[in-house]
Amino acid sequence: MAPLKLLHTADWHIGRTLYGRKRYAEFEAFLNWLADTIQHKEIDVVLMAGDVFDTSSPSNRAQELYYRFLCRVAASACRHVVVIAGNHDSPTFLNAPKELLKALHVHVVGGASEDPRDEVLLLRDEENAPELIVCAVPYLRDRDIRVAEAGESITDKEQKLIDGIRNHYAAVGACAEAKRKELGVDIPIVGMGHLFTAGGQTVEGDGVRELYVGSLAHVTAAIFPACFEYLALGHLHVPQKVGGLQSIRYSGSPVPMGFGEARQQKSVCLLSLDPREPSTDRVELLEIPVFQTLERITGSWDDIARRLFELSAAGSEAWLEIVYEGSEIMSDLRERIESALSGTRIEVLRVKNARIVDRVLGRMHDEESLEELKVDDVFERCLALHEVPDAQRPELLRAYQETLTFVYEHDERAE
Repeated sequence: MAPLKLLHTADWHIGRTLYGRKRYAEFEAFLNWLADTIQHKEIDVVLMAGDVFDTSSPSNRAQELYYRFLCRVAASACRHVVVIAGNHDSPTFLNAPKELLKALHVHVVGGASEDPRDEVLLLRDEENAPELIVCAVPYLRDRDIRVAEAGESITDKEQKLIDGIRNHYAAVGACAEAKRKELGVDIPIVGMGHLFTAGGQTVEGDGVRELYVGSLAHVTAAIFPACFEYLALGHLHVPQKVGGLQSIRYSGSPVPMGFGEARQQKSVCLLSLDPREPSTDRVELLEIPVFQTLERITGSWDDIARRLFELSAAGSEAWLEIVYEGSEIMSDLRERIESALSGTRIEVLRVKNARIVDRVLGRMHDEESLEELKVDDVFERCLALHEVPDAQRPELLRAYQETLTFVYEHDERAE
């Protein structure tokens, strides 16, 4: 029996824009590359660990790219695709065509279920023999795993969240083990999830946000069931292991979500499961080509001009973010940049003139602007500005975070 080949990907964020620029060409190029890779590498199962789309109401173009990809993979030798919802996805929207997609061997789990067995998928090979059990756990919303009680402390809420996540995975894992015992066949069990683990690496501008109220939104590898031979995670955009473990990974986003990710090598994970020799399981990172070059240029005007000349001479078509950090106040920065790039195919998506911002607006801290602050940071600045006593701030911050959580989940509740 040949090893089972699984491909782990996540965080496509189809429909995401960058400073107002639509990126459908990049998403289409990635999905075409991914479909070709699935065919070339003879992938058996694709695991998509959440955040298919960037919003809960994706555009027609974003939907077209998604469904075209699924149809192409369904027509290939790949036997199954498993898709779970992330925090950016609408569970209802993803689930709507699930019965139709099931005919194409595309399995969708959009939201948490009261019955953990609904998140346990038995996948069969071309001869209808069981070959894999997938614990497809979607993004767990606060209301899925915690019951709010009047008067509970922040610590109580945080502990409930951790316990809720642990108990949910434990229940799904137990169902998977019961299913395997019932089958009487020693097939592998793999898990999927969309969450923020402790120590997870993020980068500036990647759009990754906290998922729950409080600081313990980051769970540890210890909460996941031991029966998982591999855990395919989504949410963090930097490819990485969890707790240094080869078997628990984030595949990362396939295209840079912002200029902070411009130098990051993107990849998907190829996992080979050999039922005869589990110890030989291997994970290979397949590097994703760059479909649109992004570059951040920082420094004095001489630094910026030098790099612009190099890019122009090389015939680059990059999208740029330019951050001027020179000591001289330069009111004609944009005009200089436009002149330097005249006649090229380079596009500047953002110019940040730090000296002008400092002079005109003034800032509380060096190298800081509103769009670089997290929402909690802005609220804390407001508390400081209005001289709110320190003793009152934790409770006000908690109320603010709860309001944000309600706003983030409002679309799903409305559905």
